[in-house]
Amino acid sequence: MIYVVRHGQTDWNLQGIYQGQTDIELNKTGIEQAEDLKDKLKNIKFDVAYSSPLKRALKTAFILHNGTIIVDERIKERGNGKLEGTIKNNNVVNFSDPNDTRFEIESLPEFRKRISDFFDDIKIKYHGKNILVVTHGGVSIYAKCYFEGEPENGDYNQYLLKNTDFLQFRND
Repeated sequence: MIYVVRHGQTDWNLQGIYQGQTDIELNKTGIEQAEDLKDKLKNIKFDVAYSSPLKRALKTAFILHNGTIIVDERIKERGNGKLEGTIKNNNVVNFSDPNDTRFEIESLPEFRKRISDFFDDIKIKYHGKNILVVTHGGVSIYAKCYFEGEPENGDYNQYLLKNTDFLQFRND
C-alpha cells in the first residue's frame, strides 16, 4: 500500500495563509496531530518512507517513521508565487486552471507532472511494498487524481486532505 499523508498543522494553516513552498514549521497542534497519527498507524510496517523537503512535512515524517526518510523535491507543495504569505482568497486565482499562472504560481501541468513522475517511480521501484509519503494538501489532491481519476463534478477541493489525514492506494 501507498500511504499519502498530509503534514500536521502550521500557524499559517490556522490563519488561512497561503504557504506553498514557504518553509513553515509545525505548530504545537501539528506535532500533536502527527503523534496521534503515529498511534493510528502503529501496526503498519513501512518498507520505505518519503517526505517533501519542507519542514512541516519532514517533521511529520520523522514523527511517523523511526527509520530513514528519503527526501524528494517532487512532492513539495505547489509554488504559490507572490501569494505565499498572504491571506487566502479563493477568488484571486483559479488553482485548477492549467493556464492560470498569475502571481508567478507554478503551472498546474508542471506541478502535476512532478507528482505523476514521483508515483510512477515509486510504484515500479517498490511494487508490493508499504510506502509512507508525507506531503502537502495540494499534492494530496493530485495524488488522488493520479490513483482514482479526476473528480466527476470538477471540484478538486473535495480531494484535499486535512492536516494529518491520509489516503491509501494499492501498490500491486
